[in-house]
Amino acid sequence: MSYELTAHPLTQLSHKLVLPCLAAFLILGAGQAASESPPDQWIMVKTPKGDTIHAELADTMQKRAQGLMFRSTLARDRGMLFTFGDSHLWAIWMKNTRIPLDILWLDEKKIIVHVERNVPICTRADDGCPAYTPNQNAAYVLEVAAGVADELQLTRSVTLHFVLPSP
Repeated sequence: MSYELTAHPLTQLSHKLVLPCLAAFLILGAGQAASESPPDQWIMVKTPKGDTIHAELADTMQKRAQGLMFRSTLARDRGMLFTFGDSHLWAIWMKNTRIPLDILWLDEKKIIVHVERNVPICTRADDGCPAYTPNQNAAYVLEVAAGVADELQLTRSVTLHFVLPSP
């Protein structure tokens, strides 16, 4: 997946951070399946009802740029957890994404602050894919297969539980 990670203009940031998606794609490899990630890259995200999402950790610029790009499937109990060094209105776009997704933004307390459901794929050759932005600042983004947010009752104000590895 390709992302445009930017701070929303309301945060008074004058610059736009566009990740080098193609470079990350070439470095990390196309179409790497979730099951191919090393075990230390998995984060267990627990829902209040006790469900577990096995999320790949996207904690570097390269991993965030690669995201779920070019994958053809995503199991219902899998996802990707994006971590950022600070809270902003992080915009996400779906360039080269072949899987419809639910995108959840979480604040620094791991409370869901915004959900975009059934975000469609975007395989446009240009940079014309729409960007999705939360209504509140977020420190994390969790992406899961489309429909999972409804299945697991993941809505605004729900707290998710996970532990990040030590730096």
